[in-house]
Amino acid sequence: KSTILNLIPRFYDPKSGHITIDNQRITNLTLDSLRKEIALVSQDVILFDDTIRNNLIFGNKNVTEKQIQNACIKANCHQFISDMKDGYNTIVGENGVKLSGGQKQRISIARAILKNSSIILLDEATSALDTDSEKIVQEAMDNLSEDKTTITIAHRLSTIKGSDLIYVIDKGEIVEKGTHDELINMNNIYKRLCD
Repeated sequence: KSTILNLIPRFYDPKSGHITIDNQRITNLTLDSLRKEIALVSQDVILFDDTIRNNLIFGNKNVTEKQIQNACIKANCHQFISDMKDGYNTIVGENGVKLSGGQKQRISIARAILKNSSIILLDEATSALDTDSEKIVQEAMDNLSEDKTTITIAHRLSTIKGSDLIYVIDKGEIVEKGTHDELINMNNIYKRLCD
């Protein structure tokens, strides 16, 4: 499933067929222009041994303090950052070792909000979180995805239940597709997974 997601920003190119965005083949776009329109939030958040602020603005240094703060409010991380002794100037350690999994995810989501891309890719973004953290991160992901094309890879029902279209993949093949209610009514693999 993650390999399918990785085809969109062209980390890999398909051996056959093609991928289009708005009826335009992505191979006709430069990598820079394609990737500028894509923000990726995955289960493996990459943070640098630097300040929270510098991790937030990585790749987008032309943002104001107000934009940073607004993105963090939407990503449900402004409060915990403000509660830290050094706030946005807190050093997070290599790979964010000084932060919890949920805190790292919310910083990753705030970074994606600041990028303001039209396509959001969410790759198992809540898989490593406990239930309480998942709820907070899910709300942040909903804020990130507002008015954006969002493709989500997930095993957790709560992450995908409200999606416009759900594809069920089994043994590398798409076996069902539809809304949550449509898939429940099919009474097949998706319903069994939900049950």
